[in-house]
Amino acid sequence: MERYICIHGHFYQPPRENPWLETIEPQDSAAPYHDWNARVAHECYAPNAASRILDPDGYIAHITNNYARISFNFGPTLLAWLERHEPDTYRAILEADAESRRRFSGHGSAMAQCYNHMIMPLANLRDKVTQVRWGIADFRHRFGRAPEGMWLPETAVDLETLEVLAEHGILFTVLSPFQAARVREIGRGEWRDVGGGHVDPSTAYALKLPSGRQIALFFYDGPIARAVAFEGLLNRGDYFAGRLAGSFSPARRWPQLAHIATDGESYGHHHRHGDMALAYALRHIEQHGLAKLTNYGEFLAKHPPLHEVQIVEDTAWSCFHGLERWRGNCGCGGRHGTSQAWRTPLRRALDWLRDELAPCFEQEAARLLRDPWVARDDYIAVVLDRSAESVAAFLARHAARELGAAEQVRVLQLLEIQRQAMLMYTSCGWFFEDISGIEARQVLQYAGRAMQLAAEVHGRDLEPPFLELLAEARSNLPEQGDGRRVYERYVRPARVDLAHVAAHYAIASLFQPSHERSHVYSYEVERRQYLSRDAGRARLALGALRVTSTVTYERASFSFGALSFGDHNVVCGVREDGDADYQALAREVSVPFERADLAEVIGILTRQFGRLGYSLRSLFRDERRAIMRSVLAPTLAEVEETYRQLYERHAPLMRFLADLQAPLPRGFHLAAEFALSAAVRRALAEEDPDLERAAVLLAEARRTGVAFDRAAVGESFQRTIDRLTERVRARPEALRPIQLLAATVLLAQSLPFEVDLWTPQNVYYALAQGAHGAARERAGRGASDGEAWRLWLEHFAALGEALGMRIGSPHAG
Repeated sequence: MERYICIHGHFYQPPRENPWLETIEPQDSAAPYHDWNARVAHECYAPNAASRILDPDGYIAHITNNYARISFNFGPTLLAWLERHEPDTYRAILEADAESRRRFSGHGSAMAQCYNHMIMPLANLRDKVTQVRWGIADFRHRFGRAPEGMWLPETAVDLETLEVLAEHGILFTVLSPFQAARVREIGRGEWRDVGGGHVDPSTAYALKLPSGRQIALFFYDGPIARAVAFEGLLNRGDYFAGRLAGSFSPARRWPQLAHIATDGESYGHHHRHGDMALAYALRHIEQHGLAKLTNYGEFLAKHPPLHEVQIVEDTAWSCFHGLERWRGNCGCGGRHGTSQAWRTPLRRALDWLRDELAPCFEQEAARLLRDPWVARDDYIAVVLDRSAESVAAFLARHAARELGAAEQVRVLQLLEIQRQAMLMYTSCGWFFEDISGIEARQVLQYAGRAMQLAAEVHGRDLEPPFLELLAEARSNLPEQGDGRRVYERYVRPARVDLAHVAAHYAIASLFQPSHERSHVYSYEVERRQYLSRDAGRARLALGALRVTSTVTYERASFSFGALSFGDHNVVCGVREDGDADYQALAREVSVPFERADLAEVIGILTRQFGRLGYSLRSLFRDERRAIMRSVLAPTLAEVEETYRQLYERHAPLMRFLADLQAPLPRGFHLAAEFALSAAVRRALAEEDPDLERAAVLLAEARRTGVAFDRAAVGESFQRTIDRLTERVRARPEALRPIQLLAATVLLAQSLPFEVDLWTPQNVYYALAQGAHGAARERAGRGASDGEAWRLWLEHFAALGEALGMRIGSPHAG
């Protein structure tokens, strides 16, 4: 009897981009990473693209792309982020789908997903259609084929949603076993109740829809999925494989499918090294013939449903109460003693806003577009490619007539209102315990952006009535108050307009080189005039520029004046005109500025630009932090020199105390840590790192009991290892980089914390598949350079040992 195993991973993070900048700003809760996408990518998405399989001695024997042998879906918004920020992982995901088509009878393992993880049964029909069309279009754009299956966010389902999927050519989706109600053989027999999770998960089921269409449903194995997600099944890859294989039954008389679906983040983010357990399980299944690995598309093609099913509508996999987690106070996702009653008014407020925006869009866009809603469905083409050529092609398809520049901006603004109005329904906004959490604040930001654009396009201020509704959403935290206060505290300060972008550029130009054309996130800045003056530590900048949104194409010209006092004190004024006489202004300002009469300079700037309302706080957060580091650099250099002198003066006494096993006074410890850390960083920063010097310094730290801070020393080792790895990758035949990399890795292993060897291990594995074989051939054929290649092989093996790798191990498979 045929036995198959399919493991599905739902890989998803909510969109986290600031909707005014189209980029993710720093999220300190994800430290030491920039944001949560970066953290989860490091812990899960990248590891599953190159997962390690260890030999019995704990050495890496094989690296494999898990995605090629499982079923998976990635949220489209997450894939867009990966494409920009983790291109290697992104390529590996696309390559995995191509490989899976070769492996699984032409059926790719990637499934599509409704675009931005909206709870589909709670959406209106128009949004359901757009979510499906955008999800399909995004999938085609990335994977180069039509999707066979589509993942429903949270597996939330109703018949109308399944009708939309089937209408758009989707063959199947995956649901929780608790979402099956009754089953029977197709077209015959009595319906049998399988509620409460009692559906047999080992086969596909057909669902006949009211329209006459049909869609296949797979109900995953609930107990095994729960064991993966919550019960530690990923602690051992062989146990994981055995549990899957143990679900087969000899009583079944049909080809059996053992399959599970869980959050893909289980494999590495929620469970450390979960990717390795998955890789080992997949290999164990294949090597021991426990079953044939498959994906849903292949299984469905080979074994069409013999049974039909009816579902429990308005249910999801992560709420025991139907869909209440996204609209009511059901308790799911809350901690003891907290209330989620805020969910209802939050959804009510967003529904009101959506329904206010829709008729305005329809009426305004009808003057410019042939069919506004058809255009919205096709707007994903512009979201995926915002080039001028793409926008022109879109307008050629949908414009009711030839549009002027201002009308084109109006069209893009209208469609952006609709995009934000869908993003504000991203499910994570309701998922957790409080309206003040970053997920709920994120969906409120999308609402804020939609209302800002609506005020510009329709002249309607929707914020006051929206906030009245939002005020009914009470936070569990007294200091947060309610949804209105959350919006006022977190959303309004995040709002950006073109003048703010101009001010950002002006202030940044005081601290770093400015260019005639610059990209400031989702804006282009064209500098038309620019004058700068220095007087001691103070700096003055005057200029004119034009700011253009790359999203809506709206633009405006500004003049600016910015003044730095030589420290963190900065003032800046911006005026929308761009026609100021800079030569006259420069002459007027230059005399008081050169004599450092900054009060008079401020007076002149105030007369020219009005209120000087921008400061360093006005910089967007990434640049603000980078500039603050540059502002602090001279002060930190002074501190470093002071600590160095203290350490050198008192080092003999510190060593004496260490020999006596007496604890160092805190002041001595701080001086030694600071001075030795700085010296290690300098030793490693050289093109060929001074490893001998670094080793002496590390030994001195151990002798005196100094514990290095990871941020101070670990990052220096990390940068050095990554830099040397790139040298090895670029010139694998060169011996010196291999020697340096091996020595640096060995030295890093003496640190009291781990340094990430992910990248050098991947590079080493790739070289072992290529350059290593060529080297062995040349070393063994008696060529004149054979001795040199034998030496290369010796040091290459030493590098592998340092990296914890034994490629060619009999356990590599």
